[in-house]
Amino acid sequence: MLQTVLKVYGLSTESCRVDSFGKGLINHTWVVNCDSKKYILQCINQAVFKKPQLVASNIRSISAYLNKKHPGYHFVSPIISLTGEDMIRIENEYYRLFPFVTASHSIEVVETPQQAYEAAAQFGKFTRVLNEFDVRNLNITIPHFHDLALRYQQFITALETGNKERIRQSEHLVSELHSYATIVHEYKSLLSDKEFKIRVTHHDTKISNVLFDEKDKGICVIDLDTVMPGYFISDVGDMMRTYLSPVSEEENDFSKIIVREDFYKAIVDGYSLNMQDVLTNKEKQSFFFAGKFMIYMQALRFLTDHLIDDIYYGAKYPGHNYVRANNQAVLLKELVKKEQALTNYGVNQDNP
Repeated sequence: MLQTVLKVYGLSTESCRVDSFGKGLINHTWVVNCDSKKYILQCINQAVFKKPQLVASNIRSISAYLNKKHPGYHFVSPIISLTGEDMIRIENEYYRLFPFVTASHSIEVVETPQQAYEAAAQFGKFTRVLNEFDVRNLNITIPHFHDLALRYQQFITALETGNKERIRQSEHLVSELHSYATIVHEYKSLLSDKEFKIRVTHHDTKISNVLFDEKDKGICVIDLDTVMPGYFISDVGDMMRTYLSPVSEEENDFSKIIVREDFYKAIVDGYSLNMQDVLTNKEKQSFFFAGKFMIYMQALRFLTDHLIDDIYYGAKYPGHNYVRANNQAVLLKELVKKEQALTNYGVNQDNP
């Protein structure tokens, strides 16, 4: 199959070596080494992106805009095939080929505040250069992806229709997540505020979606399949969810879960570097809420999946999603403890 795919790009498995690449959980990715050139080949996961053409259209629109308005911005566009396409379809699978960014590397786990700062600066820069892009031109590639109100309702429905034994065993965690329902009310209130702007938003700001140079300076953001209209709290919140604690959502020793204030400040400073002059006052006041919003939503999603027998995320061991949900609940609790100390950080400061 891969030989057929490469042939459409004028490449061949006889002259190119193809190896699996990265640790991404969604699309299948390979690195293609061809003599002096390297490429990244991806097969789109249609279980997640049900209409891959919408993904391709978004990237095409953004690329055209940046080439015209910000030609110096480093944007990794798909390579056009011999048939003139930026995404090809072979045996009902969708593929695209990207150039490999020379002298770049990605990071799987954020280890220093400087790395968090560089990543946040890149995600902020991405939204900043697209500040005047008409967000209405973007397709919704995953409907309701970061809709907290919907995720809360799905949680409530799972309590009514889910696995009765799991619901009973999860009683304490269910009660704890219910106690944070005010986050949903605040979310709804923000969406009705005219100062809370719909922007071009990446929606998946884990550290591995930033390319770094040899000096660990950020080059650009990658993995643009989830780029959609959205709110800045999605990007900032996802960084807080994945950068603040030294351990991931998979950790089952909850004593290791802490909120590192220097990482929080690095995220705010890095994102503000490029976004300070375009964020509204209401948005600037919502940095801390961004963390609560995203962590709470992920806790709800993990517990919901546990209650409906692991339909969405699956489980590598019994109770996997229950552990993940507890992990995120602990992280949320640790963040809320820092609210008084951190909530005003970055609200009134000038560009860092």
